[in-house]
Amino acid sequence: MRIGTIELEKPLALAPMEDVTDISFRLLCKRLGADLLYTEFVASEALIRDARKAMAKIRVTDEERPVAVQIFGGVETSMEGAAAVAERANPDFIDINCGCWVRNVVLRGEGAGLLKDLPKFEAVVKSVISGTRLPVTVKTRLGWDPDSINIEDVARMVEQAGAQAITIHCRTRSQAHDGDADWSWLERVKRVVSIPVIGNGDLVKPEDVKRMFETGCDGAMIGRGAITNPWIFRETKHFLSSGEHLPPPGMVERVNTCIEHLTLSAEHKGERRGVLEFRKHYGGYLKGLHNAAKFRAEMMQYVEVEPILARLNQYRDEYPAEENYELSIKN
Repeated sequence: MRIGTIELEKPLALAPMEDVTDISFRLLCKRLGADLLYTEFVASEALIRDARKAMAKIRVTDEERPVAVQIFGGVETSMEGAAAVAERANPDFIDINCGCWVRNVVLRGEGAGLLKDLPKFEAVVKSVISGTRLPVTVKTRLGWDPDSINIEDVARMVEQAGAQAITIHCRTRSQAHDGDADWSWLERVKRVVSIPVIGNGDLVKPEDVKRMFETGCDGAMIGRGAITNPWIFRETKHFLSSGEHLPPPGMVERVNTCIEHLTLSAEHKGERRGVLEFRKHYGGYLKGLHNAAKFRAEMMQYVEVEPILARLNQYRDEYPAEENYELSIKN
């Protein structure tokens, strides 16, 4: 598939997720096989006002490429200005979030709220395109609710407006993350547009990705399936190429990856903030390990990197061999 000068064959994308896909997690997933990365979504109003937190969210590195800055908003002039600000961060393209289901976002006519007003949706897309020289893409949902699914009309509209790809979370706004994603709409959208179509929703194991590609979509975007299993990108690529499963990461690799992720967090956010914001990841890395709950509680007490690294290394090196064996069998 092609977005501007970017050419990728059936890419695996890491979905933009607030408070998850910061620069450290993006870098980690890139190293584990993700092909396409997106920043957390950033409010257009915050970007045009040069808000410190918003500007930090759009910082990208060369190691992440290809990478997009994702912005959201409902005021055309603000979205145009935000696109220009985002371009200065030097991403490879800009993505518009037209799928966020959160109440305070949609009530402002932003995110998935745009699905209720397609003329405004179109105006927002066109305003972003006019505000940047970079390629522009759109991420959205099937529709507002099951009685108003309009994704085919939306896809046609964003293509005609000039967007170069569309990502579809195969649920409606009313579903949020509940119920099953309906991938059948990917096939229908592929029949009505020529731009790349990236599928999203319910991708938690390699077989899911394989089935999604069988709908004919051009890329697969993995979200919640990567939060506690960033190895899913590596595992999926191996499965797609060989039809075989890689063994799951053992205790040593899980602890080593935790160390790598924590180090990246501290490096890019500063030590104290990096440590505090990393705490939410311990549960995923330590799940199922010996004395995991107790050890996680201990990790939550630290505010400096050095003692955490010392304890993680000690935990890994002293881990009972029989427990590690049992863990590999369970996985």
